[in-house]
Amino acid sequence: MFMKKTYQITEAGKADLEKELAELKGRRGEIAEKIAAARDFGDLSENAEYDAAREEQGLVETRILEIEDILQNAEIIKSNGSSSVGLGSTVELQCPERTVSYTVVGPVEADPLAGRISDQSPIGKELIGKKIGDEVTIKTPKAEITYIIKSIS
Repeated sequence: MFMKKTYQITEAGKADLEKELAELKGRRGEIAEKIAAARDFGDLSENAEYDAAREEQGLVETRILEIEDILQNAEIIKSNGSSSVGLGSTVELQCPERTVSYTVVGPVEADPLAGRISDQSPIGKELIGKKIGDEVTIKTPKAEITYIIKSIS
């Protein structure tokens, strides 16, 4: 039997996807105009503008379908408010050199540069279930760093 895939996302992640979806749908008319204008250039077999506009249309339509699927099958992550790290938790980690903060999210929302890490990433897997005061050793390609969990929210 076929299992429906669910996407675990935060309320903020859902809002971001809805905004992106609206922007992409808004671009449909602009892309259609580009295609129509490129058609007017004549021979489509050697028309770079037409090919580029069609490729852009394909990328936009693919992303629209992807976002619609995610939103239709979204399961909103509620911060667990517990004393252990779970999906939706924001964790402050301390090591001797610095303090870092991560929010543990599902893979759809993961953006490590923005401090949102997937629960399926190596760091996310290490953090899940840990409590304030626990030591967590995170292996990166460059080094192994041990952090102490300072706060969970």
